Amino acid sequence: MSAPLDRQISLLNDALQYAEEYLRTVDDRPVFPTTEALHALGSFDEPLPDRSTEASETLAILHRVGSPGTVAQVGGRYFGFVNGGALPVGVAARVLADVWDQNTAHYVMSPVAARLEAVCERWLSELLGFPEGTAAGFVTGTTLANLSGLAAGRNELLRRQGWDVVEAGLYGAPPVPVIVGADAHAAVRKSLALLGMGDAHTHVVPVDDQGRIRVDQLPELGVPALVVAQAGNVNSGAFDPVGALCDRVHPDGGWVHVDGAFGLWAAAVPALGHLADGIDRADSWAVDAHKTLNVPYDCGIVMCRDRGALEAAFRASAAYFQWSKHRDPMRYTPSMSKRARSVELWAVLKTLGRDGVIELVERLCAHARSFAAQLRSHDFQIHNHVVFNQVLVSCEDDTETERTLAEIQALGSCWCGGSTWRGRPVIRVSVCSWSTTDEDIRLAVKSFCDARDAARTGV
Repeated sequence: MSAPLDRQISLLNDALQYAEEYLRTVDDRPVFPTTEALHALGSFDEPLPDRSTEASETLAILHRVGSPGTVAQVGGRYFGFVNGGALPVGVAARVLADVWDQNTAHYVMSPVAARLEAVCERWLSELLGFPEGTAAGFVTGTTLANLSGLAAGRNELLRRQGWDVVEAGLYGAPPVPVIVGADAHAAVRKSLALLGMGDAHTHVVPVDDQGRIRVDQLPELGVPALVVAQAGNVNSGAFDPVGALCDRVHPDGGWVHVDGAFGLWAAAVPALGHLADGIDRADSWAVDAHKTLNVPYDCGIVMCRDRGALEAAFRASAAYFQWSKHRDPMRYTPSMSKRARSVELWAVLKTLGRDGVIELVERLCAHARSFAAQLRSHDFQIHNHVVFNQVLVSCEDDTETERTLAEIQALGSCWCGGSTWRGRPVIRVSVCSWSTTDEDIRLAVKSFCDARDAARTGV
């Protein structure tokens, strides 16, 4: 074995040792880094070294200083920002994929990644009940997945009017009306802005008390429109009535895109079928595997009923491109060079199977209901119908809510974020990790109670 290979394997063994130490201690540390750990991160802020550093020393510094400065997202008591945990098989598969270091633009650059993309595409369509032949592109997250699906929809609606966006751009193009709910996620508005479809042509439709778009308030456009539905309101977890939206939009030739960052997985769960009623009739979907499915970051997916529309949105050519008769992944995403994120997605889907996915999603939802019920029994106010994994919590008044949230974050036993719901501050709980247990929920509820006591006494 060569000396360079020996050094490479030694470094990988060091990394595995540090990873093991991290996992064994993560539940014993505060969920958010301590003041000391945050202060220590300042040691990274140094001039660029003139001389080389031993790789083993670099890795040791990263673990010694960096590990304590992480948020314990892989633990069971992180409930912030709808951030999923990482299933062990996904992490292990990612390590192997990182050693492979594949670029997945073309089949000839990584046959294994291209084949796994094709398999995951088919499995996802079957799991979610989407039409056979639905296309999928694998991107960084739902922001880019939303942008991709909306780009496919915009371009296809314009193509039907005789306008080729790739050839002619948007200068002089017929306007495409856009319809979103008042609670549309910021990622949707960001994607629309990047696509040149700003507020001037966007109709914002009122929502109900849970944040669901009111279909009866849709404008009578009479022309094809690009309509964005939501599968999982980022605050309440509520689902837009996608089937009813399709009934209104499709007769006029419109396109329905579903922002389903964390909630689209409900379509795989028979017990949650009422939430996803009609979702299979949409035209495109965006979802994160790194949220509810607990695939390691980053793993977003755009899915599109019309494969040709998705490919047309991202077509490109160059003399050096190497097209094949197989799947060339760059056809389905804005990116050309990209990592082989299909590896860990395949590993998770293969390991869980349909039954495992259903059990995982149902467990997250059950934990959320338990969290809400226990908080309610301690006289906290719950503001949403807990239909998925989101819980909105407040105290007796707004000031107490804000102080309680600050105390929860300071105590470190669990971590939640804040939000605003119908003009009031709330504590937002997102149950997203496979590693969360009943005991984690109990400890988190205790932390809420302790934090409220501290907020009331000012101690």
